[in-house]
Amino acid sequence: MVVTFEEEKQKKRLEQLRRLEEENRARITAQKSGLPYLDLSAVPVDAEALITIEEARARTAELAIIQKSYKVLRIAVKDHANKETAKILEELKQKGYQISLFMVSSRSLEKAWEQYKTAPKAAKVITGKIEISELKKEIETFEGLRTKIETLPPTQTSAIAEILLAGGLKFDASDIHIEPETDKVRLRYRIDGILQDISFFSFKIFNSLLSRIKLLSGLKINIHDIAQDGRFTIRLDQTEIEIRVSIIPGAYGESIVMRILNPAAISVGIEQLGFREDDNQIVSEQLERPNGMILNTGPTGSGKTTTLYAFLKKMNEPGIKIITIEDPIEYHIKGITQTQVEAEKGYTFANGLRSIVRQDPDVILVGEIRDQETAEIAVHAALTGHLVFSTLHTNDAPGAIPRLIDIGVKPNILPSSLNLVIAQRLIRKVCASCGQKEKISPELFEKFKTMLAGLPKRVKKPELSSDTTLAKPAAAGCDKCHQTGYKGRVGIFELFIMTPEMEKLIITSPPESEIQNLARKAGMVTMAEDGVIKIIQGITTLEEVEDAVGSI
Repeated sequence: MVVTFEEEKQKKRLEQLRRLEEENRARITAQKSGLPYLDLSAVPVDAEALITIEEARARTAELAIIQKSYKVLRIAVKDHANKETAKILEELKQKGYQISLFMVSSRSLEKAWEQYKTAPKAAKVITGKIEISELKKEIETFEGLRTKIETLPPTQTSAIAEILLAGGLKFDASDIHIEPETDKVRLRYRIDGILQDISFFSFKIFNSLLSRIKLLSGLKINIHDIAQDGRFTIRLDQTEIEIRVSIIPGAYGESIVMRILNPAAISVGIEQLGFREDDNQIVSEQLERPNGMILNTGPTGSGKTTTLYAFLKKMNEPGIKIITIEDPIEYHIKGITQTQVEAEKGYTFANGLRSIVRQDPDVILVGEIRDQETAEIAVHAALTGHLVFSTLHTNDAPGAIPRLIDIGVKPNILPSSLNLVIAQRLIRKVCASCGQKEKISPELFEKFKTMLAGLPKRVKKPELSSDTTLAKPAAAGCDKCHQTGYKGRVGIFELFIMTPEMEKLIITSPPESEIQNLARKAGMVTMAEDGVIKIIQGITTLEEVEDAVGSI
């Protein structure tokens, strides 16, 4: 019997209608049962996750394990009240698994079960447990990472996701950026504050990768036109590393940024942050005070959190109670009570801080001062026997005073509560493996000589002569610095402390320029000057310092 084109077309249309009807029934059932609905035709199925339960049992129970991350399983079910389904779920819980259920149609399950045919082969490559440690050892260079990504089949989404994460950890990236363009998708890592191109891949890989990342992060897979935020955890050598995920809609598809919250990033002590010996002495003295406020200022990504966490760790002793309120908690510190802002539940910075004060802490960390209410509670806490740490967005240290007054803090109570304001930026260090030297130019020599002459007596000035050599990044770089010429970062700082003269000035609500002039007379070293000292010491370059603070 010959089938005409119109009959074939009609047949496909009916098939499509049946499929839509079945998916609608599954969606309605999901709403009634309170479970999220999923269409597995748009979601990649993790092969290793699938074979956690053998095919025969999975078919009998009408379920499929579609994603596995350590002890977390995401399971697609047709009927969660099915006795065999309930039995398998109980067995998995007894084994220590955490379970997230999704309601799907029979067609979706059939699609998932088809993967059993290739699951054993794929499972050799795809590691649902995200064994990043082994992958990290295999990656040595950007080129090696690029080759691994480009040689994997598009169907092995789990393996691709793991390689991206392993590469990020291998190269000490702070963020992984996946950005759709007109005809391809760009992969970039932010390393030492600078975005580095890694690779390009197809939209076929991207679409599967997007679904995989959304599943891992607990985000809605079928939502594409609004921003979503989530997180998941990976394990590296017994260390848990949280990945914070941000997805926003773009012109060519959803843009993904994964922030790597590696505890190793905040394991540095105060002495490793980049404070000069004299500034370190000031910080130590202020941390010994029983009350008052220490503010850290600077833009996003300037290292404020790392600095304040270093302070907390120095003070984290059995006899001291420390409580934080953060948005969100980025790194967990043993021995410290950390709380997180949850605005939808009424736990804001202001409300949380008000509750924290009643807990009788010795030290309080407020993630950020954003409004008048939070600022006033923090100031009063500093006045009533607590040592308060917080951050504020200003360009320099003296700018914190007019900013607080502008927020609504009364000028007459600021001097009594504020102990120290720190402004900071992060600059890249010249690679120790391939860095070169060049003789200082006459123009720079004169400029640096003038700047050093204006420093207060407490500063140990580096040796400077017309024969001084400065560090210079190698043009081609090396494998250790990924051909950039720079490896690692260090802070440049500006410390502003309260003095009797400054107290008298602040109560008059002065402009920032007057505060700046008085702070300079009192011995404040600017970030630019601190940067110049580090240039002369051979740590960094003039270009890096000027990128951070402007022309010198």
